[in-house]
Amino acid sequence: MAQTLTLDSLQAAFRGPLVSPGDPDYDGARRVWNAMVDKRPSVVARCTGPADVVAAVNFAREHDLAIAVRGGAHSAAGKGTCDDGIVIDLSLMKGVRVDPGSRTVRAQGGVTWGQFDHETQAFGLAAPGGVVSTTGISGLTLGGGFGWLTRRFGLSCDNLVSVDVVTAGGEQIVANVDEHPDLFWALRGGGGNFGIATSFEYELHPVGPVILGGLVGWPLARAAEILAFHREQTRGVPDELGISAAFVTAPPLPFVPDALQFQPAIVVIFCWSGDLDQGQDVLRPWLDLAPPIQMVAQLPYTVMQSIQDELAPPGRHSYWKAGYLAELTDDAIAAVVDVAAGVPSPFSLAEMVLWGGAVARVGDDDTAFGQRDGRFLFNAVSMWEDPSATGANVAWARAFHDALQPYASGGVYVNFLSEEGPERVAAAYGPEKFGRLSRIKAQYDPDNVFRLNQNIPPAR
Repeated sequence: MAQTLTLDSLQAAFRGPLVSPGDPDYDGARRVWNAMVDKRPSVVARCTGPADVVAAVNFAREHDLAIAVRGGAHSAAGKGTCDDGIVIDLSLMKGVRVDPGSRTVRAQGGVTWGQFDHETQAFGLAAPGGVVSTTGISGLTLGGGFGWLTRRFGLSCDNLVSVDVVTAGGEQIVANVDEHPDLFWALRGGGGNFGIATSFEYELHPVGPVILGGLVGWPLARAAEILAFHREQTRGVPDELGISAAFVTAPPLPFVPDALQFQPAIVVIFCWSGDLDQGQDVLRPWLDLAPPIQMVAQLPYTVMQSIQDELAPPGRHSYWKAGYLAELTDDAIAAVVDVAAGVPSPFSLAEMVLWGGAVARVGDDDTAFGQRDGRFLFNAVSMWEDPSATGANVAWARAFHDALQPYASGGVYVNFLSEEGPERVAAAYGPEKFGRLSRIKAQYDPDNVFRLNQNIPPAR
């Protein structure tokens, strides 16, 4: 009875639905992308606007409830939910307003990249972000945010103009280069530690509507040869090329020969966003290797943005392990090919994303994001359906990561962190940046209200 009265008091200040245990849609409301995370919050507060976010934050503070914040619910570590506390769910906040004249866009915190791209591509514009269209813009941007346009235009956070934020004290503020510039610095890579971002303003760039994209692939037996070629061929490629090499299990799709379906493979995924004729020349060396798996074509940019959606559906168990490489040496290649051959789940993959370009041209101190100087970003993504297989699949991701550690340049991309402890969070930034972030955290969230994340504790 007391719980009902308490929720009634929240509802009086709240426009959206409140979902609590016993409600018919509770199980759906509490689920996140990663089925490895299964938690039961006391209430899911489905906000319809910033005023609802303020009401939920104030209610949580007054009742000493832990706060989890959910945008797209796509966090690798499942941070968008909690046990017993309140989930402040932004998924109903879908507003997107494009200003083609200034080439900017304002998007609310519940927007996914697929929804964002749908609106911006109506004007032939885009911002870097996401390689799976169901990923939310909020978490990805706050942690840095890379996508197919990153080498050309930088990270998602590099394209931020301003952010509307609800603080731990329930205050609505704007962060940009002129207002709360220290907070604006921290929001560009520091994750969800400093407040709840209710909307983002991004700079946009002319892209599409048609790009050159797709993938090519070979049997795993050729992986060492292909990766060595890939390493050399990507030296000095134009920034218009977004490209990733990945170990996968070949899917049963029409462009995959029958003999290779369900077999381990090495694939290279392309997105060329520049002149289409030039793109054909840039991609030709990979095509000249006669890949038996081949699907490269002129595509709508929105199709390219969703090309990996089927590889990462909600509802599978998942564990990630990531880092950076200064170089993809022959020894590194040999080490990971051996691990890739032993993958226990056909749903798992391990990717090596070409870094550099516009990422490296942003000053290291200009944003909170660290690790701009690696050549490749690598990530082992274990995915499986049987909960009893957790041990083997977590072990595989760790083995892939450990095999590359002798060649790694240090650090980790915070958006690719699973539940790995405070030392790994600190490694995403390095000691100096982490100290600065801790001091900013102490200014905006001294009691660590926003702690159910890849947490940066406030400086004491």
